[in-house]
Amino acid sequence: MVLRRNHYEAAFENYLRTSRIPYVAVDEKRRALAQNASIKSLDFIVYAKEGPNLLIDVKGRTEIYPDQINRRRWENWATIEDIQGLQQWQELFGEGFISSFVFAYQLPPDSISNNLEKLFAYKGSLYAFYLVKIDEYRLKMRPRSHSWQTVFLHQQDFHEMRQPVDAIIQS
Repeated sequence: MVLRRNHYEAAFENYLRTSRIPYVAVDEKRRALAQNASIKSLDFIVYAKEGPNLLIDVKGRTEIYPDQINRRRWENWATIEDIQGLQQWQELFGEGFISSFVFAYQLPPDSISNNLEKLFAYKGSLYAFYLVKIDEYRLKMRPRSHSWQTVFLHQQDFHEMRQPVDAIIQS
């Protein structure tokens, strides 16, 4: 188990451990070199029971909604460097591996999602984990901020693409 300061990654790793899913935690302190170029680190290599193994970058987000009347909004942005790094890892690992984001949402105690989502409790907080494959994300991503080099998915696209992580990993 890698010592993690990011509670989203720590919660996801705890989910993997308690679910007895085989994985390798990547030490993010060092960047990998491939063909003399630096590649942004991924967070986990997860071995699925069936289907492809997963190269995962965890993106921690807090569920956001302006008030209880409006529909909730799930942040799903990433940087261009995140996208490029996951693409490179997928190419390096080759057939049998798929790069994916796991969006780890920390849900507030009064969240309306607490009754709707498959949740995981970790250190007094509730989390929902959703997986989006990098190839699908790339097809629908839109610029969010040119200065910050970030992209995102429209809510409808995200809801269509996202899959509860346990449905993918434990299938």
